[in-house]
Amino acid sequence: MNDQLTHVSADGIPTMVDVGDKQVTTRRAEAVAEIRFPGDVFSVLKNSNWVAAKGAVLTTAIIAGTQAAKRTPDLIPFCHPLPLEAIKLIPEVTETGLRIRCSVRVTHKTGVEMEALTGASVAALTVIDMCKALSPAIEITSVRLLSKTGGKRDYETI
Repeated sequence: MNDQLTHVSADGIPTMVDVGDKQVTTRRAEAVAEIRFPGDVFSVLKNSNWVAAKGAVLTTAIIAGTQAAKRTPDLIPFCHPLPLEAIKLIPEVTETGLRIRCSVRVTHKTGVEMEALTGASVAALTVIDMCKALSPAIEITSVRLLSKTGGKRDYETI
């Protein structure tokens, strides 16, 4: 564990990290958001092939997550604008809901963890928006980073 906050200067002022002297490398990150549905809602969605009154749930979530990953620096103040090379969202139906994975790649001086997390989060929020008429009890149970590579240290969940 690193005990230093990188977005706070020595005098305690929030600041964007200077990446000017870092090496350009290919950096990847993957995040996941998990959504749980009440049983009756889950059945309705599966039986309708994931089409709700607002339209195609999974397709819309993929588009929203992709847009969100690209707009991460507009939402999170100290994220660097990056020329993202790849964004992929994969929804997976589980026994009680959905798992939405978002993977992002860039060749640059800083990583794409926040882009992957933002993409997965907004995709999950879009699913709730598309389905909320069916129940207010739909919930996002977790959003987390699964892996990152290409920076100072790699990370992968067990």
